[in-house]
Amino acid sequence: MGTTQAGPVTGPGSTGAAVPRRGGAGQGPVVCAVSAGGGVGAAARYGAGLLWPTAPGGFPWTTLGVNVVGCALIGVLLVTIAERGTPHRLVRPFLGTGVLGGFTTFSTYAVDVHRLVTDGRPAAAAGCLVGTLLGAMAAVWAGSAVTRLALGRRR
Repeated sequence: MGTTQAGPVTGPGSTGAAVPRRGGAGQGPVVCAVSAGGGVGAAARYGAGLLWPTAPGGFPWTTLGVNVVGCALIGVLLVTIAERGTPHRLVRPFLGTGVLGGFTTFSTYAVDVHRLVTDGRPAAAAGCLVGTLLGAMAAVWAGSAVTRLALGRRR
């Protein structure tokens, strides 16, 4: 995970030859990019929850919508990165892992499913469980397909 740096080997039986040494300095910018992006994504998700709150006992439409929209954007991002050259090395960690990872909320989705089950609404829980998974997968596919068409690179 860290970078390797050459340095002399010291100690008993040492020949003084350079060997790789682990260091973590190379990961700092990536960690900062993911952290900053995660803050942006989580703030956007929080904003969505404020704009469209789930009523007590209601179906978690906002969580479902956030996850589907986030997955569509992941499809757009990955196709754009893969098919439009090599972006800066921090673009994917910032946007993909950070912003979109912070925006999508599969932990809240799991809590919502559990809440629906404990509230005695197993059909709604199953709908949320299956609907979010199918919606997320379809959204990644659709985001990817539409982006390929927009970029003029059909597969």
